Amino acid sequence: MKCIAVDDEPLALELLEDFISKVPFLKLKALCKNAFEAIEALEKDKIDLIFLDIQMPDLSGIQLFRSLSSKPLVIFTTAYSNYAVEGFDLDATDYLVKPFSFDRFLKAVSKAYRQFNKQHAPPIISHDKEKKTAKEFIFVKEGTTTVKIILNDILYIEGLKDYIKIFTSGKTILTLMSLKAMEKKLPGDYFVRVHRSYIIAVAKIDSIERSRIIIGKKWIPVGDFYKENFQRMLKKYG
Repeated sequence: MKCIAVDDEPLALELLEDFISKVPFLKLKALCKNAFEAIEALEKDKIDLIFLDIQMPDLSGIQLFRSLSSKPLVIFTTAYSNYAVEGFDLDATDYLVKPFSFDRFLKAVSKAYRQFNKQHAPPIISHDKEKKTAKEFIFVKEGTTTVKIILNDILYIEGLKDYIKIFTSGKTILTLMSLKAMEKKLPGDYFVRVHRSYIIAVAKIDSIERSRIIIGKKWIPVGDFYKENFQRMLKKYG
């Protein structure tokens, strides 16, 4: 996600810059000392997330955000907790009270990333009646039964030697197949292999923390061999 940080305190900007640099799905585009610099940055680039101080001279963070015709996600930052209600009335993603820890910051940006993914989730099902550009479902064997799996239901797939486990939103299917063979069945724009033992559905990612992907309550490692390809995939939706 492309982001900017807006704060009239230099130390606060330095802290945000440091925290943002530690999160792989955030790309800092500008550090702004006031609302006017922020407006300029927003005009230059499409920004997905703003870290916005509330109390600033001339134009407050809330006044700035209200003035925007196209509103990115926003995380308000301030030393005063009494602004929280007003911030959430503006559909703020989160509200950080200074001084805040990296753990609290990570919780806020992970929430923003989940919202961003929902807004930009790639559709698996094509509605073009004349030409379908993506599969809607596949069939796999589970024992002696042939099971139909809707691709949009798949969360992730785990390889277990000669078998794979397909985790969907409603059930888990165990089938005799290699992970490599399964990878060939799946549309590459929506599924990506991130580890020798895992394929994930990009649209189902809740958040990413360093080299781990979180889907629901499952933590999935990103292998060194697959990291570069995974980062390329993320950039398509960044």
